[in-house]
Amino acid sequence: MDIYLYVSSFSQDNVWQFLIQIFILLIALLLGNAIRRKVPIIKKSLIPSALIGGLLIILLKLFPWFNNLIDKDFMEIVTYHTLGLGFIAITLKTIRKNEKSTKTTIIETGALTASTYVIQGIVGLGASLIMFLLFDFFVCGGLLLPMGFGQGPGQALNFGTIYETEYGFVGGKSFGLTIATIGFLCACVIGVIYMNILKRKGKLTTYSLNEGKKKTLEDYETDNDIPDAESVDKLSIQLALVFGLYALTYLLMLGISKIPLGDFGIKTVQPLVWGFNFLWGVLFATIAKNLIKYFQKKKIINRNYTNNYLLDRISGFMFDLMIIAGIAAIDFNKLKDLWLPLIIICVLGTIVTFFFVLKACKHLYPTYQYEAFFCMFGMLTGTASNGIILLREIDPKFSTPASDNLVFQNFPAIVFGFPILLLLNFAPKGLTQSIITLIILIVLFTAFYLFIFRKKIFNKHYN
Repeated sequence: MDIYLYVSSFSQDNVWQFLIQIFILLIALLLGNAIRRKVPIIKKSLIPSALIGGLLIILLKLFPWFNNLIDKDFMEIVTYHTLGLGFIAITLKTIRKNEKSTKTTIIETGALTASTYVIQGIVGLGASLIMFLLFDFFVCGGLLLPMGFGQGPGQALNFGTIYETEYGFVGGKSFGLTIATIGFLCACVIGVIYMNILKRKGKLTTYSLNEGKKKTLEDYETDNDIPDAESVDKLSIQLALVFGLYALTYLLMLGISKIPLGDFGIKTVQPLVWGFNFLWGVLFATIAKNLIKYFQKKKIINRNYTNNYLLDRISGFMFDLMIIAGIAAIDFNKLKDLWLPLIIICVLGTIVTFFFVLKACKHLYPTYQYEAFFCMFGMLTGTASNGIILLREIDPKFSTPASDNLVFQNFPAIVFGFPILLLLNFAPKGLTQSIITLIILIVLFTAFYLFIFRKKIFNKHYN
């Protein structure tokens, strides 16, 4: 009986600790949304509610009583897992026939995304090497720039953790998460400033977000969906699919990490495998989606068990939690000696990203260059939601293919970007490896640049 009471008490304490952290995240989200809606200057900045909620937690952490409430490890765990769960939900969505974006445009958009990761990596790594020689900064810390700007808090935390635990980059996790936070601010603030400049020049018109695309019944369900009166709720099915596939992701990562590869396995393979949780999740979700299609064709499955609207809500919820938890996990005490590198890397990264994406969008999308620019710049400094928020200001009905490009480019971007992810675990092994990585990134960027601007370059050559 005494043992039972002890276990029961221990379990209750753990559950309440877990719930307290969730309470903090969700209340911060509600307060962030209220601030965004009621403070005019913040509403005009288009800063997402989740980001405001995260910054609110950061401010409250200045008070010791509140700082003690925050479990930094828990926040890191939430950031890590919501990344994988959110990507699985997005991948499970059924892609309806797209009549706006061509396959070539989608591939080019994927190449633009990957090439921006590469140029961010070049800038970040180049700055790191210089600072390494000047004042012994971590040799490749700047490679967290494309993770924080291009990928967001989840991947910034993943590789920041690898750099901190495996390679001795003190404050690596907080460094990556802070880059991601600055990226969100750049996406919103710089995006809005440039939008207003173009508006004054008469080059575009902005609209109220309330004038956005009206939803139809097809946006919520299809003719063959599970009936609302079914014995199981449609949302329950979506959550079961998402978490079930994430369980398979865990089993795969666990299985690979158990392969006896000695020090190489422990120091290289395992961190890489666990750091790519979102990628394995996308793999399983893609397989599951194709299996569902196959069984539907064979009349084995007669219903549409995935619902795009609900999957959007799940991914949105996961990414909102990821943003707030990622910011809440920042430990400013570990950043006290890293502010100068952080500022240098983020400023250079913002400038290069802005002008490269602007140039590429002008070339690739001549009939809707500004819509494409705000969409891509928002995503490549923040997340896809930042890109959509900026796009809706000038294209509320999504009348251009910019939003379609953003959605459908994910798969080619992953394919193009995979070699970059492999380099992230090679560079921190030493100065020589970092220099080799920089050279490879320059070669990769040259190849991407030639592909993106091939018509302009080769037409000039032949003319």
